[in-house]
Amino acid sequence: MIQLKAWIDEQFKGDPIIWAIVILLSLFSILVVYSATGTLAYKTAGGNTELYLFRHSFLVFISLFVMWLAHKMPYRKYALYARLFMYLSIPLLAFTYFFGSNINDANRWLTIPVINQAFQPSDLAKLSLIAALAAMLAKRQNNIHDFTGTFLPVILSIGLISALIGMANMSTAILLLATCLLIMFIGRVPVKYLALVVMVGVMGLTVAVFTGQRGETFWSRIEAFWESKDDESKIPFQAEQSYIAIATGGITGKGPGNSEQRNSLPHPYSDFIYAIIIEEYGMVGGATVLFLYLALLYRGMRIVANSNKAFGGLLSAGLSFALVIQALVNMAVAVGLGPITGLPLPLLSMGGTSLVFTGTALGIILSVSRGDHSDEVSAAAPEMKVSNRLRTA
Repeated sequence: MIQLKAWIDEQFKGDPIIWAIVILLSLFSILVVYSATGTLAYKTAGGNTELYLFRHSFLVFISLFVMWLAHKMPYRKYALYARLFMYLSIPLLAFTYFFGSNINDANRWLTIPVINQAFQPSDLAKLSLIAALAAMLAKRQNNIHDFTGTFLPVILSIGLISALIGMANMSTAILLLATCLLIMFIGRVPVKYLALVVMVGVMGLTVAVFTGQRGETFWSRIEAFWESKDDESKIPFQAEQSYIAIATGGITGKGPGNSEQRNSLPHPYSDFIYAIIIEEYGMVGGATVLFLYLALLYRGMRIVANSNKAFGGLLSAGLSFALVIQALVNMAVAVGLGPITGLPLPLLSMGGTSLVFTGTALGIILSVSRGDHSDEVSAAAPEMKVSNRLRTA
């Protein structure tokens, strides 16, 4: 028994609460997705509901395995690869916009040859930009006020990648821009530079709205959201079905697998999976999921406070914010607090390579939580906790 415990401690290092939260949400995801894909199975798989159960379970296992692999690597190594993948993501985003697979009137997907698996380059771009931004700010903490040497490369990277993503996926681009602003704020970037990032970001996203593929959809969703506040007859169909699912869920829900709105709600297994959760598990289930995400954010911020290097703190903060803010936006849409976005619920929604990138992000957070456990890579950031830097800023 002692040997088993020692082996588990050796193989699963890092914050144990994050491990527990991720495993709980992943297992819960299998239950909810299996329930929510019933109609999809009858439409596309001849009623074979087990097909999606096994497929999603396999992807969840793969994402957990990738998370385990990512957490084994010393987090400082990610500083070496982040900028490379960030530069790689730029031509991938451009190529996808012009030649990618068109789904829902937007080119967001590329198919990987040989394995014939589609993925969204925006997932790679988000992860690499956050890591590269953390590395750039950490390396230049002693010259954080240098506009040309420090700030200009940062704003160019953020502006270009956000605009390229926004051409086909505006909600993801806005979320990424907000995450980058939070990282820069924690990284002691002067407020005047943050204001400039906001200006440049708004300009870039405006261009993306008017020239990209989803501009009309973006404006129509915002318009529909505000009109529905004054006239209930103008509530979009997706939102209306989501409200019905939530309203009929009650306190304890209808029970696992007893959702009725999954048969009429578009994308109940991804965009609106939170509505299915509340319908089947009630307000108790919805509040529990919300609590788990907030707990994940709290543990991520604890890692920031305890990190001995600026890069580790900024990296953990950026990835934690990106995952949890996306989750909060998804849940807000389901309950009617925001316009429809199309963002999935991390760890819970059915997905493919997006689950793998989520697992990678969580593995990196766990790697940071292990502390400065390796000297294999020389960190360019000064030896000071991020929390201390904030107090002296």
